[in-house]
Amino acid sequence: MTILRLACASLRSRMFTTCLTVFSIALSVMLLVGVDRIQQGAQSGFEGTLSQTDLVVGARGGSLPLLLYSVFHLGTASNEISYDSYLHFAGHPAVQWVIPLSMGDSYHGFRVVATDNNFYEHYRYRGGHSLVFAEGAQPEGIFDAVLGNAAAAQLHLRVGQKMILSHGLEGSFLQHTADPFTVTGILAHTSTPVDRAIYITLWGDEAMHLGWESGAPPLKPIPESEIRQSDLHIKTISAFLVRTKSRMSALFLQREINTYKPEPLTAIIPAQALEDLWSVLSAADVALSLVSGAVLVVGLLAMLIALYTALNERRREIAILRALGFHIRQIFALFVLESTLISILGVVFGVAGAYLLFFVVGASVENRYGIPLTMTGLSVRVACYTIAVVVAGAVLGLIPAIRAYHNSLADGLTAQ
Repeated sequence: MTILRLACASLRSRMFTTCLTVFSIALSVMLLVGVDRIQQGAQSGFEGTLSQTDLVVGARGGSLPLLLYSVFHLGTASNEISYDSYLHFAGHPAVQWVIPLSMGDSYHGFRVVATDNNFYEHYRYRGGHSLVFAEGAQPEGIFDAVLGNAAAAQLHLRVGQKMILSHGLEGSFLQHTADPFTVTGILAHTSTPVDRAIYITLWGDEAMHLGWESGAPPLKPIPESEIRQSDLHIKTISAFLVRTKSRMSALFLQREINTYKPEPLTAIIPAQALEDLWSVLSAADVALSLVSGAVLVVGLLAMLIALYTALNERRREIAILRALGFHIRQIFALFVLESTLISILGVVFGVAGAYLLFFVVGASVENRYGIPLTMTGLSVRVACYTIAVVVAGAVLGLIPAIRAYHNSLADGLTAQ
């Protein structure tokens, strides 16, 4: 206890230097904890986007592009699939429900997704949460639209207002001016890509593209008042989500879809595709961890420099302790204990600072980016980090301790 009290008193006597050293280590630990929490939050956010969906089906192609454009609204479909193929599998005896998705248009940078009422009834996220309307209701007319929560907030649109959609994705100068859509509902916040999209009906998607077969607007657009649902025929969609009656049925249905003769299709299991995504992103995670580790090394070296440069100033202090009867092993333990205390304080303040930061900005980060920064206990990786920091601090404390060990009593008494 004498050594511990002496170490605390020594650190207090060099308060400014001690605080700077603790701060540098705390900052590096905050970065380590932050990278770990963001990585886990991003993974949780991605995995929570889609729940209770067994298969995602689209045109023949890679599993990751299909998952990204159909679920996360990133990228574009390699090809369309026929509506007849969708109807074929929608009526399959192993299927519980399906959600059709058709994409390709936008509105001020927000994706437009054409779907049907199955989307509002069956879509699930975050382990089984269903979609809820904050305002209005689901579309009933051909030119009705529903906004995601973030889209409505950023576009400043309310129920009853009209909007003219753009043909194609962001940057397109072609607009469907002849067929304005009316906002009939705004979805409640979900912290998923659902918040950042605009939803219309499949009939509305077909209606506003009448005459656009060549990719350019028709010379004489058909006005909204002359379009009837009975005159529309849905030909293609981009993808569809499938919920099967059992997990075993999903595997058999996946094989059946992938070998479907009338049309080349790809059916993927979302969880497996996400694993592929994490393997792709693992390099970025390693890079961020390396950067955090480098910052940590800088913090520990700062502690070593502070202890080592103070050694000359403490030569008389060491000599007095020796004269008072302290064994050289106690002097050795004093320096190691000081570096260990600095490391422990840095870890404690770093972890506490990281969780305080998550508490302050967590809600806004989740609302804006869909990354939940959960206030859970330390992960195994962070626990290993903190232990490694304390051990590294103790080991680095051996360097000034060895130097102090070799300082003789006579050298300390004659130091100026």
